[in-house]
Amino acid sequence: MSVAAKLAELGLELPPAPKPGGTYSPVVQIDNICYVSGHGPLKPDGTMITGKVGADLSEQEGNLAARQVGLTILATLEQHLGSLDRVKRFIKVLGMVNASPDFTRHPQVINGFSDLMVALYGENGRAARSAVGMGSLPGNIAVEIEAIVEVGD
Repeated sequence: MSVAAKLAELGLELPPAPKPGGTYSPVVQIDNICYVSGHGPLKPDGTMITGKVGADLSEQEGNLAARQVGLTILATLEQHLGSLDRVKRFIKVLGMVNASPDFTRHPQVINGFSDLMVALYGENGRAARSAVGMGSLPGNIAVEIEAIVEVGD
């Protein structure tokens, strides 16, 4: 089953691929490796999920924001590659949570991203990962994630 079909089966919609908010490339590809810049939780309507997890947002809301970042990264990869079926493996993920000082469950938030990738790509969606808390993120977004991805033809 194609990744697009799996997304449809899960009732999930990709947002529009975001335009860079600065002087950088959303994806840099070297041979069969794509380095995906940090992405935020862009919704299909073009708005971002904002707020601090542990203060403005619950852990579950943060988890859903991380899943939305996954959809945003997939939109960028689809734009770059032409098809999400070219993604072979998620290699490394860095998840950053905009968290209140007393919030400590950053990995559980970033599981929203990781669980989505495993649902779509099986074990090849399970990457090496870091999940950390930040005092702030650009535009007060709830979560930012970057990834290194192996791709094929």
